[in-house]
Amino acid sequence: MTNTSGLGRPNERESRSLELGPAEGIKRWFVEKHAPYTGHFYGVKNVLFSGRSPFQRIDVFELAYYGKTLVLDGKVQSSEDSEWIYHEALVHPALVAHERPERVLIIGGGEGATAREVLRHNTVKAVDMVEIDIVVYEVCKRYLPEFNAGAFEDPRFSLLVGDGRRFLEALSGRQVYDVVIVDATDPLRGGPSYLLYTREFYEVVKNVLKPGGLMVTQAEDVSTIPQMAICTISIFRTARVVFPVARYYHCWVPSFDGEWAFVMGSTGPDPASLTPEEVRKRLEERGVSGLRFYTPELHPALFALPGYLADMLERHPQARVIEDSAPVYVYAE
Repeated sequence: MTNTSGLGRPNERESRSLELGPAEGIKRWFVEKHAPYTGHFYGVKNVLFSGRSPFQRIDVFELAYYGKTLVLDGKVQSSEDSEWIYHEALVHPALVAHERPERVLIIGGGEGATAREVLRHNTVKAVDMVEIDIVVYEVCKRYLPEFNAGAFEDPRFSLLVGDGRRFLEALSGRQVYDVVIVDATDPLRGGPSYLLYTREFYEVVKNVLKPGGLMVTQAEDVSTIPQMAICTISIFRTARVVFPVARYYHCWVPSFDGEWAFVMGSTGPDPASLTPEEVRKRLEERGVSGLRFYTPELHPALFALPGYLADMLERHPQARVIEDSAPVYVYAE
């Protein structure tokens, strides 16, 4: 029967034009589970590196749509298509909130993209990156050089190989840093980072900040499902009991296929109070240009939360303050 009404099944030519096409060049599928009942799957076009370090499994894949991607212990960390969204969101709200950041500490961040964004600010005189896994650093330097974009060669940059928490504890409360950025891996049971999300750790961070200093940390996946939101909301509640000002914000990261959260703790300024005009002025004075995600107008909007999320931050029945003796973990098989 011929369809003459313009409704119903399209003809064969129209149907083909709506298809995405075959999965050409896919050699295998990589599945990242977020819970026993849900996850994401990615088409792998090429495996650039696959191996283990003393701390974790390390893979660098070329994924369909997302490009070159770093995966640690089965969790996507950074993808060529959208790492700049994550790293601009992680770095610039905190640095802009500080009146004049000069010395910055990065815990983790082995790809170098976090350092790349910090070094855009001409007020920054020194960036110390403490990476526990030298293999991650070397693999990223070889296979993902565009992620650091020359940051590793910047004279202001220093690499320190070791445990980030022990490094901070060894400072014995000396106020050294203006901003501390925790770009650590997910808090996996038995992984290298689960003690970087506890009350005790945030207290150590607070003690090494100069007056008016800030901390920002990645804070996991945002979900409307209460069972999956325990970790992200617990991170916020933990920072809130340590810092005079704590703020939660989030943004969409395509390669994570979801909203990703960040938590900021401040010993002075409230990052949510900055106006677009103030943000623009600071970016211009510091010579920051070429940003593709973060803008002056976006800054205050980042901290505007949807109703369900604002409610869960306060009322989630299972979220809690994270302690060394009682960590919170994300799901892993």
